[in-house]
Amino acid sequence: MQAQQTTVDANEVAKFEAMAAEWWDPNGKFKPLHMLNPCRLEYITSQIAGEFGLDRSVAKPFEGLRLLDIGCGGGLLSEPMARLGATVVGADAAERNLPVARIHAEQSGLEIDYRHTTAEAMAAAGEQFDVVLNMEVVEHVADPQAYLDACQQLLKPGGLMICSTINRNAKSFAMAIVGAEYVMRWLPKGTHEWNKFITPDELCALISKAGLTPVDRTGFVFNPITWGWSLSSRDLSVNYVTASTKPA
Repeated sequence: MQAQQTTVDANEVAKFEAMAAEWWDPNGKFKPLHMLNPCRLEYITSQIAGEFGLDRSVAKPFEGLRLLDIGCGGGLLSEPMARLGATVVGADAAERNLPVARIHAEQSGLEIDYRHTTAEAMAAAGEQFDVVLNMEVVEHVADPQAYLDACQQLLKPGGLMICSTINRNAKSFAMAIVGAEYVMRWLPKGTHEWNKFITPDELCALISKAGLTPVDRTGFVFNPITWGWSLSSRDLSVNYVTASTKPA
């Protein structure tokens, strides 16, 4: 790879490489993402359909859209986007994730362009997309502003970025770290660092500074009684997601 600036944090990459083989095990170390995925997909598909005026009731509503899933992991979002008709590039800095993703896509009969690369390298190469999915990545990079600047460059004018992360407050420490890593043991201890979490206001400021226009922010809320996730326009206290557009 060319010598260039990168926001990749080697320690963060190593954490996810150590878990690579478990991406598609719904009861493994990525169980929280499997549980959250239907909620994430509902938000993502509704935002894309709304922004581009698409009909979600047809078989492949996203046909004609070029989509980047940055930090794609094992492909939990790349695959449903490909099924919906998008031309998908899945990129990850953790090289060991990609063979898992490629094998699962092949077994599923899906064509997805998985690459071991970074947002900065793709931006430097002049790549551009209609949609950038930037899910649960920004809290793991070394320089969130530089990373979001690269994501902005990766969007075509009029494009849409969906970016999710974790709020930084006492509740998120209790739930995302103590609860998920120590009590429920859904994730290995040390997966998240509380001081790298980002508040919704901070994230929207970073996104705006990168040259994008925030258009929505919504919470992902876990209900311990129903043991499920839902979307909330009011509760962004722990997990949340944003949508932003690049001026045409």
